[in-house]
Amino acid sequence: MRKGRFNEQAAEVAQRYSESVSFDWRLYPYDIAGSIAHAAALGQAGILTADERKKIDNGLREIEAEIESGKFEWDQSLEDMHMNIEAALTKRIGAAGAKLHTARSRNDQVALDLRLYVKAEIAELSAGLRSLQTALLDLAEQHVDVVMPGYTHLQRAQPVFLAHYLLAQIEAFGRDAERLRDCNARTDVLPLGSGALAGSTIALDRERIAQQLGFARVSQNSLDAVGDRDFVCEFLFCLAMIGMHLSRLSEDLITWSTYEFGFVEFSDAFSNGSSLMPQKKNPDMAELTRGKTGRLYGNFLSILTTLKALRSSYNRDMQEDKEALFDSVDTVRAALEVFSAMLPKIEINRSRMEAAASDANLLATDLAEYLVKKGTPFREAHEIVGKLVAHAAKTKSPLNQIPIAKLKKASPLFDIDVANVFDVRRSLAARTAIGAPAPGNVAAQIARWHKLLD
Repeated sequence: MRKGRFNEQAAEVAQRYSESVSFDWRLYPYDIAGSIAHAAALGQAGILTADERKKIDNGLREIEAEIESGKFEWDQSLEDMHMNIEAALTKRIGAAGAKLHTARSRNDQVALDLRLYVKAEIAELSAGLRSLQTALLDLAEQHVDVVMPGYTHLQRAQPVFLAHYLLAQIEAFGRDAERLRDCNARTDVLPLGSGALAGSTIALDRERIAQQLGFARVSQNSLDAVGDRDFVCEFLFCLAMIGMHLSRLSEDLITWSTYEFGFVEFSDAFSNGSSLMPQKKNPDMAELTRGKTGRLYGNFLSILTTLKALRSSYNRDMQEDKEALFDSVDTVRAALEVFSAMLPKIEINRSRMEAAASDANLLATDLAEYLVKKGTPFREAHEIVGKLVAHAAKTKSPLNQIPIAKLKKASPLFDIDVANVFDVRRSLAARTAIGAPAPGNVAAQIARWHKLLD
């Protein structure tokens, strides 16, 4: 690449500083696929003979097999994965290899490789999300009738089914899957043929290249195509959101696994001990996942920061997109794999959950709605019940054990049937609005998600 324009070799320190082959080598399958498609287009344009194209295809396949087997030797002095593969090809097949870069720049070459990589990883991560959602769905189905307290502000709020909570997590990860599909639509654009920024006087059949590589569309502006990393930013945002949802799930499970809650217990296979305290059983996998989310945020912010002041088209700063991208992909893939394996082995403590859900204060809103149904304005009912809750707290007696006479003093609309308000399962059965945790709704949502995930 330096022959012709430069009179001396790059300084060794500059080579070390600028090389990217130590991390971009993992794009090799996409680079080779792109080169094979590019060679086909060059053949169609009359730049390559049939024999030259065959040599290129065979040579690239051999190089791919060597890389996969670990026998290929990467040369840091050749700077990146693209130049390593091209140099190895030219060494093997001669002049035909030197023709391959006709009408192509590393600018559109790397843009192509990144898009193919992100498309492939979207498919893999979508499958990982489905596995996690399936694990959550199985857990919901196994414990479909377990009642627990729902929380706001980490304070007991209203009763819900554990299955309703698990379905809420499935919904969040479902949005993540939707975002990935949406991101794929903007990633699925062929940039190859854009050259360095202004295409080439050798016009190739880009529609045919797109078809061969499985792209839905062809980029419409060469300058934009080589400088566009929006799809990387969007993908990293999607991964950060997955991390956030995994972190919130982790936080719930970590809290619930404490002795004070005792709602769940992690299996030995997904827990760790203390180097000092023999009794400890720590939820390390969930804690690590919560911690790794910060890396996902940092990677997303790093690419936005890199891009924010770049001139149009390609700039070498863009080399910095890959390590952040690869790290986020590896982090999320590992987290999804761990959670999909960990959740089926988690132990649900039904008795502790249902004992906590028996707190009569969880039905204080139901008590206010009891009065509303008898004609009391809600704000007035809210105040009446608030005073009853304060009385129960002061006298250290449960809300459902306040004498009927005291209730009638608070409001003459209270009657003997008020006892029905404090039946937790009856309360849940009455929550039939779309999205609420009535047993029928929960069952319907389990069936819905089975259908969607299948």
